[in-house]
Amino acid sequence: MEFKFRVQTRIQKPVAEVFDAVYNPRKLEKYFTTKRASAALDAGTTVTWEWDYWPTAYEVHVKEMVRNELIAFEWLAHNGHTITRVEIRFEPLGEAETKVEISESGWDQNESGLKNSYENCAGWMQVCCSLKAFVEYDINLTRGFF
Repeated sequence: MEFKFRVQTRIQKPVAEVFDAVYNPRKLEKYFTTKRASAALDAGTTVTWEWDYWPTAYEVHVKEMVRNELIAFEWLAHNGHTITRVEIRFEPLGEAETKVEISESGWDQNESGLKNSYENCAGWMQVCCSLKAFVEYDINLTRGFF
């Protein structure tokens, strides 16, 4: 069985606004990468993400970007040698509502891979909640969370 997961949320804003909150580094820093996001998530770009509460910066290698539909990237898992793939999908549900779905796959098929996948699943759900709070209410849930 392959270790992979999918989390999702509905956000009460148009898809273009929700997409931009993930794509735009200045907005991403306001609820997710609390220290730095080095660039926009354009296909072919390597972006560095840094957090105030996490000692390691991560390089995100953007593989696909379809405006208002998909951002897909690969990055190094916590173990330091496994590359996983993250897909963030955006689906308009009318003019003022968007479904956001985040999935991650490619984990090692062992106990460590299972543990890391569970940890990231919880983390991506927290990102969904933070994204919703930021886009709908301009609230940063991440501040003071960790």
